[in-house]
Amino acid sequence: MKDYKPKDIRNFAVVGHASSGKTMLTEAMLACGGVINRIGSIEAGSTASDYHISEKDHQISVHASLLHTEWLDRKFNIIDTPGYMDFISEGLGAIRVGDFALVVVSASHGVGVGTDQVWEYATHYGIPKMLVINGLDKEHTDFDQSLEACRAHFGKQVFPLTLPIDTGPGFHQILDVPRSEVITFKTDGSGDYTEEPATGELLEKVKDLHRELIEYVAESDDSLLEKFFDQGSLSEEEMREGIHAAVQSQSLIPLFATSAQTNVGVARVMDFIAKYGSSPVDRATVQAHDESGAEVGVELTKTEPVIYVFKTLSEAHVGEMSFFRVYSGTVKPGIDLYNSGRNVNERLGQIFTLNGKNRESVDHVNAGDIGAVVKLRDTHTGNTLCSPKHIIELPKVVYPNPNIHAALRLKAKGDEERIAVGLSTLHEEDPTFHHRVDSELHQTVVSGQGELHLQIIVERLKRRFNVEVELSEPRVPYRETIHGKSEAKYRHKKQSGGAGQFGEVWLRIETAPRDSGVDFKQTLVGTNVDRVFVPSVEKGVKAACTEGILAGYRVTDVKINFYDGKMHPVDSKDIAFQIAGYQAFKEAFLKATPRMLEPICSIMVKVPDSHMGDVMGDISSRRGRILGMDTEGQYQVIKALVPQKELYHYSTTLRSLTGGRGMHSEEFDHYEEVPREFEQKIIATAKAAKEEE
Repeated sequence: MKDYKPKDIRNFAVVGHASSGKTMLTEAMLACGGVINRIGSIEAGSTASDYHISEKDHQISVHASLLHTEWLDRKFNIIDTPGYMDFISEGLGAIRVGDFALVVVSASHGVGVGTDQVWEYATHYGIPKMLVINGLDKEHTDFDQSLEACRAHFGKQVFPLTLPIDTGPGFHQILDVPRSEVITFKTDGSGDYTEEPATGELLEKVKDLHRELIEYVAESDDSLLEKFFDQGSLSEEEMREGIHAAVQSQSLIPLFATSAQTNVGVARVMDFIAKYGSSPVDRATVQAHDESGAEVGVELTKTEPVIYVFKTLSEAHVGEMSFFRVYSGTVKPGIDLYNSGRNVNERLGQIFTLNGKNRESVDHVNAGDIGAVVKLRDTHTGNTLCSPKHIIELPKVVYPNPNIHAALRLKAKGDEERIAVGLSTLHEEDPTFHHRVDSELHQTVVSGQGELHLQIIVERLKRRFNVEVELSEPRVPYRETIHGKSEAKYRHKKQSGGAGQFGEVWLRIETAPRDSGVDFKQTLVGTNVDRVFVPSVEKGVKAACTEGILAGYRVTDVKINFYDGKMHPVDSKDIAFQIAGYQAFKEAFLKATPRMLEPICSIMVKVPDSHMGDVMGDISSRRGRILGMDTEGQYQVIKALVPQKELYHYSTTLRSLTGGRGMHSEEFDHYEEVPREFEQKIIATAKAAKEEE
């Protein structure tokens, strides 16, 4: 295995909206580097990165795939990521360990909301971005329009380093701005090309752009700006250093024209990455925390190993595989490291470099490089492994909250253990997938980033764990409360030959403030009831509150006062006062103007301006209340309160309304009263379900 110094490594995530051509771009890069003989096809399921069954079935990327090739003596570690927001965790992990992001924009569809999302994440992690406008071989593409859209979204510092000459079917020529050349590509997918100097109008165009590029570069560095004003130009060496610095500071965002499908323009992108792209040296120190929580720097040149696991994946043929980046030191098979997040030791087994499903065993991975290791015992996505002598933890990726929920039901009894293992394993692999057993609703609720996300989870449960499940609408955790005051007296008396049961409970109840729960107290005076039975009465009352009175939902926001009662010197016992307390509360509750409460969620919806009316109308139809609107770049952000009941599959509807360009987040906000017409339906449904049981 060839050793690469950190300055010769290029770690980058290929990101962008769905169907922008990311996978085909990585495929073209592998073809240029000689890793594969011919470019594969999404339709045929023959690409290097989309090799999983779910990816072939759905013809989309579901997992982040690690690929590598060599170009101009540089090692490219390429992470191909899914474009669907359902699988955003894969892109976030890749951006977390990349030194820059290669953002792909479709020439046909332009900048999508997925593009904006990954751009924001890359900015958050402080890594530079480069842009590729891809698919210029398709009909009705307009490069200038795409370029202007990118500048409108990402700033005037977006600058084209290559321009297409003949867009549309047959596209095979680009104008190279830095070289002032026309590059003509073969369209057989080989990536081979010929070069010739630009002439005529093209030469004039490239001269203007060349002067503009020099200005961009000069503006990134005060000393270069001074030389530019003094000399009117910059030397080739100054340009080379200046372009790298300008990309790092993002005062220059390079943009390239390509057709990945036919491998046109891709080699020029690779040239630029090899010469000017970020390396681990550009972020030679990253921040972490030591055992005390203090911030410390992890230096690339230190000998103590520090690695970050950005993805875990269970492969049928090798078991669990952990993808990692080395931030300092060198790691080898057999080395013992400490998992600072889970406080356990791990011994590294066999280490690989990957090209999709193809693995190559290596005897070490150096600082700045990326690899994969199999069968770690207790290490998962987001964990840091470090030297036991120098314990630190790198910051974890912050993943978005789920925005779709479904109830999971087993098709066959006896699969409970397998489903528990399966759900836990899938969560460890994908932190944006959540699951919980809801004891109140008696359901297992699974949550994810979209309908497709949950569909893929169901398929993986069946394929990997041999468990078949169905998804349905989860029950809503309604609450029951009262609007007034009342009191009740209940006597429980039972005589059946042996020892009897006797207990009499007198209760007063009234409304309590919202979200105060159940407040039980006793104000007994005298000796009518022994204080030893107070816990029994409370237990009975709390049991009634848990079971619910109107429709089987928990009671809340009620004050209960056990103020008197009666007992029998022989027959009074714990069970008698439990039953009396239970029944007295039910009677009092039904006399105190009972009402149903429903959970209300706070939602934030991010949509393009053109879809505002449709989205706001849909929110109103869901009994939602618009709280306000903000502008965020090219998007409008709507804040609203919507009943949880009305949000089932909302993410799917939103994508449909906005052509896939809208997204939302939601979280529980508060409870409020259910409108009367809906309340009666809820109660009737609950009674029917109880009778059916």
